[in-house]
Parts: sequence; C-alpha cells; structure tokens
Amino acid sequence: MDRKDSVGFIGLGMMGIHMATNILRKGFPLIVRDIAPARCEALAAEGAQVADSPAAVAEKARITVLMVDTTAQVEEVIFGAEGIARQAQPGDRIICMSTIDPEAVRGFARELRPLGVGLIDAPVSGMEKGAREGTLKAFVGGAAEDLEACRPVLDAMTAQVIHLGDAGQGLAMKLVNNMLVQVGWVAVAEALVLGQKAGLDPEQMVSLIGEATGNSVAFQYMGPRWLERDFDGIRLDVTFKDMGHQIELGKSLGVPMMMATLAQQMYQLARCKGYGSEDGVAVVKVYEEMARLIDPPGQET
Repeated sequence: MDRKDSVGFIGLGMMGIHMATNILRKGFPLIVRDIAPARCEALAAEGAQVADSPAAVAEKARITVLMVDTTAQVEEVIFGAEGIARQAQPGDRIICMSTIDPEAVRGFARELRPLGVGLIDAPVSGMEKGAREGTLKAFVGGAAEDLEACRPVLDAMTAQVIHLGDAGQGLAMKLVNNMLVQVGWVAVAEALVLGQKAGLDPEQMVSLIGEATGNSVAFQYMGPRWLERDFDGIRLDVTFKDMGHQIELGKSLGVPMMMATLAQQMYQLARCKGYGSEDGVAVVKVYEEMARLIDPPGQET
C-alpha cells in the first residue's frame, strides 16, 4: 500500500460507513478507524485496513477524512495523545466532514499549518440516502490548494463540491442549511398534530400538503416518517448539537436567533423525555403528548 495514494477514514456512523465504502469502491487504498470496532468489519471484508488509533491511520494515509460527531471528538482525533498530528507529515491533508463549530475548525487549521498539514472543512448535505448513493453535496472551506489535493477523494463520496472560502465557511453554510430543516421539523410537527387533533385523516393530510403550498423538504422527510412511526435515523441528540452551533454562530455575529433557540428547546424537551437516540423528527412526540394523542413514556395505558 503506497502511502501517497492511501486514504484514511475515521468515524463510521450512519453516514460515514457509506461514504467510506464509496471511497473504497473507487479504488483508493483505505485505512479505517472507529470507536466501535464492529463497524470496521464490513469494510475490512472489502479490503480496507483497520487501524487501532487515529495516529495509526495518519501513519499510512496522506489524506484522512473525519466524520465524527462533536467538536471535542474532532479535536481529540487530531491533537489527542493518539491523534493524527502525532504521525502526520508535511503535505498531508485532513478533510473534516463533521458538523461542528466553525471557529474551532479555523483554530485547528491554524495549529496544523506549522506542521505543513492542510485542513479543509467539507460538511455535506444529502442525509443517509445521499451518502449511500454518492450524491452528497459538499460545502467546503479552506485553502484552494488543499481542496484541489483532496478533490479526488471528495469526488468519490459526493456529486457536487462547492468552495465557499476560508476554513470554517463550509461549516457556516452547513449550519444555515441545517437550521432551515431543523426549525422546519418543529413547525411540521406542530402542524401535523394540530391537524390530527382537528380530526383530519393523517394519510390524507400528508398527501394533500405534499401537493400544496405547505410542502417543503422538511415536510417531505417528516410526513411519511410520522405516518409510519419511523423514528430511526439521524439522532435527535445530534440535531440538538447542531442547533447549539447555529445559535452560538448567531451570537458571535450579533444575529437574533429566536426561531433556532425555540426549536432547540423543543428538541431539549424531547431529549428529556428519552427520545435523544431517535431521529430528530421524534420531536413530534412531544406535541402528541401535550395534545394528549399519545401517552408519555412510561405511562402507557
């Protein structure tokens, strides 16, 4: 395995597993790492190498993709005791595809520069379906030369790569985009429960709204899941985390964040009720409980 052609991938969750698979199937030698070793097994069966630490990934890969959950996790993966920075060489690149704090990413890029290591942020839009089919859209921040060095790897995972400026700008774009969907889910939840409480047929309501002015991407995602009671997907805890970054970005820029703040509190209510590991659309259950359409957890009749 030639190091200059090899790609590392750290974080094989719901999105990451598909993104890493697409890289492997495009012919890149792949080295993977995840805190849950079982997640690496499917990729190992297809020919990927499994590393026991981020440093071990960096030892073998010129470019490493990060798809972990939080800012703290990204920092640990890069700068921790067994982090990428321990083994990185001048000319290496890191592609941070996690949805985290833009200002933190700018700081990470500055810290890596003296080592000769480039970092770009490239969060994606398209959810699990896009990750599986390779149709994601990547919002990229960072130096143009770092993007060009990473472009073949990004092209293996995505259908579109948009360069938005310096480090952190890709994340700013992702947070703005996520805010519209995540606030939208709360509005959709409120409307669906209102309609059900008013006696409307749920299936007819979802069908009619899907062809009317109330339709939206948020509705198209939530409506069918609500009907099917399908709450398996992007964890509500992750949605809550994303909204925290949106609100902090607004605070740092002096932008009022009234809708995002209210929506985040609805997700917090859902987390308090034990829905944090379910998909973000499980926020509808909070409205259903308040409207007495379902029983609270632990109080089923």
